[in-house]
Amino acid sequence: MIDADLPTAAPIGGRKEQIYRVAARLFSEVGYRSTSMRDIAAALNMKAGSLYSHITSKEELLWGIVQSVADEFDEALLPAQRAALPPADRLRLALEGYTDVVTRNLEFSAVLFSEWRQLPPERQEAVTARRDAVERVFRGILQDGVDSGDFAPETNVKLTAVLALSGANWLPNWFRPGGRLSQTDVADSFVGLLLRGIERA
Repeated sequence: MIDADLPTAAPIGGRKEQIYRVAARLFSEVGYRSTSMRDIAAALNMKAGSLYSHITSKEELLWGIVQSVADEFDEALLPAQRAALPPADRLRLALEGYTDVVTRNLEFSAVLFSEWRQLPPERQEAVTARRDAVERVFRGILQDGVDSGDFAPETNVKLTAVLALSGANWLPNWFRPGGRLSQTDVADSFVGLLLRGIERA
């Protein structure tokens, strides 16, 4: 979790949400460093000075974007942690929840995955802690599968978790809403590929 004194997710609704969404689009397209507050204001048909009446800094925008996606990941993984289901079904739940967040928030997710290192060190540490917590959820499910005998004993739990998350984290680069594959199709394919490699024969 993050420190209590650090700001949390981007606000929902109204002009401020518009600002965050435009900032996420620009950060994902051209990068955080290459986007100025003036660029964001222009995309919103606002004067730069007016933008500062809603937002204190560009860093605030990046931090809000990163936090909002991280909050959604935490929420999406809860069912997989709480469900009394076999490990394979919990893995499916976790990956479906994770990919659902990514595919519903492609630009926000792209910013989290590619631009979080532009934050100052203490905020980078907070992001790293939350990323590690997500990985622990997947590692925990995989380890439960190994311990129960559902997954092969030679399964490398850490690498399998990293593989699952890396595949989902690449979605902003190619997934298109309304395309041939739905987010559930993608998640099911990922899970199928993983299970074929780790389920006990």
